[in-house]
Amino acid sequence: MESLITNMISEYETQLRRDEKSGATIEKYLRYARLFLEFLGGEVLTKETVVEWKKRVTERYTAAGANGMITAVNSLLDFLGRGDLKVAQLRVQRNSFVSPERILYRHELKDLITAAEHSGKSFIALVMKTMFATGIRVSELKFITAEAATAGKTEVRLKGKIRTVFLPDKLCRCLLRFAKQRGITSGPVFPARNGGPPDRRAVWQAMKSLCRAAGVTASKVFPHNLRKLFARTFYKINPNLTELADILGHSDVNTTRIYTATTGSRLRQCLESPEFFL
Repeated sequence: MESLITNMISEYETQLRRDEKSGATIEKYLRYARLFLEFLGGEVLTKETVVEWKKRVTERYTAAGANGMITAVNSLLDFLGRGDLKVAQLRVQRNSFVSPERILYRHELKDLITAAEHSGKSFIALVMKTMFATGIRVSELKFITAEAATAGKTEVRLKGKIRTVFLPDKLCRCLLRFAKQRGITSGPVFPARNGGPPDRRAVWQAMKSLCRAAGVTASKVFPHNLRKLFARTFYKINPNLTELADILGHSDVNTTRIYTATTGSRLRQCLESPEFFL
């Protein structure tokens, strides 16, 4: 049974790579696909079994988590030629605010960077500075090259889309200084040990390792939160969702709206305004 699952997962991975899915998406889809196949346990694949699986994940995970798993399994069903067995996602009303425990603030990022620099972890310190200053994803760090730092901009190519990302002058100076120290005269400023681009999990672990020293709650420290912090900071300076969507590479402005969400306390503060009392 295990060998059958392994072979199927391997073939599914090949298809995901052909579809040019991102590394993070492939990792997530494969993990959820394996859990689903293990749930089946060799039983015949039917609509009833898929619905039962959906019921279980709905009971055990948050709506967002369950929908992520449903998306992955629906993709697997398409791959298996059983798209007729796909199930609908949970309908969730979008919140206009997020939990304070999940919001990373600028002063907290500064503390993380300081902790990294004090412990000699200049690589992850500059990675965090770069992601915050540009709003790029971990998978896009490979486009931060010595040439880009010199030019003050880079061209990001991902998922069939191309966009220009500008690099602030202060960041460029930091990148060029770091590159010089590492003997990097051209190409990526952040090469991984194997010569490839930085691994998302490695960046995640490096950030998590700084939480205690920085005094920052671990639940809000992960790579994608740097991108969200960039979005909120930019929107505060220039509240133009369309421009921000272009910078982030979002095709749908509604996705960008999620990035600019604030805490519930901000919403409550608005509702406490005298304007609402007659």
